[in-house]
Amino acid sequence: MSTLVAKDLTVTLGGRAVVDRVSLRVDRGEWLAVIGPNGAGKSSLLKALAGVVPSEGRIEIDGVPAARLRSRERARLVAMVAQNPVVPESITVAEYALLGRTPHLRRLSMEGRHDVEVVVETLAALGIDALAARHVHTLSGGERQRVLIARALVQDAPVLLLDEPTTALDVGHQQDVLELVDDLRRERGISVLTTLHDLTLAGRYADRLQLLVEGRTEAEGAAADVLTDEHLSRFYGARVRVLSLDDGIVIVPGRRVREP
Repeated sequence: MSTLVAKDLTVTLGGRAVVDRVSLRVDRGEWLAVIGPNGAGKSSLLKALAGVVPSEGRIEIDGVPAARLRSRERARLVAMVAQNPVVPESITVAEYALLGRTPHLRRLSMEGRHDVEVVVETLAALGIDALAARHVHTLSGGERQRVLIARALVQDAPVLLLDEPTTALDVGHQQDVLELVDDLRRERGISVLTTLHDLTLAGRYADRLQLLVEGRTEAEGAAADVLTDEHLSRFYGARVRVLSLDDGIVIVPGRRVREP
């Protein structure tokens, strides 16, 4: 069953279609990575799917047309981790994660024992329970990214949207975050949609890739079908070599040959 489906999705900003009739699907437990050069419309696409920006077209979430959902109902079905979310400096890890329970609370009601238990269990599952009392702004990049994911998971939504989850992380923390996402979607059956700049990471972790260029889908499918020399040269203007290894694809930058 497809948990997330979009048909002819269009986002117009400043009079320009930054997302132009894009269709996609993410099945239960599947990982789709949206890739593309800068300005391709990747972040706008995720924001439209989360209901953060208005869009035209059709979106279905867990079989329900998004147009029928109120914002609180939609937040129960879709959790999003933005690239640079605003996090108050005075907030602790536990307090920030607890904000993820907001869609499940009645109006003017406070968090209950169950909500706190969900946070405690989630922080423990992500290995950051020891950070519960720390202020978020004091954490390292890898720790902070786990906290952002924790808040999204606390929403208990079947769809998880991650906008460039490895930005500003070193190689080790990139691997940690992506392995964590992979484990969670396999264990919980979460449908994951990410945007990723690193094409090697996208090809090695996601089940399928969808290439956006100037707001339109130019290619989609398995990594071997999307990450080709032709596509990367044509759409990225990049000189690269695409290597197929036993455990996945690797993109190797090429150097310009200079005369001695």
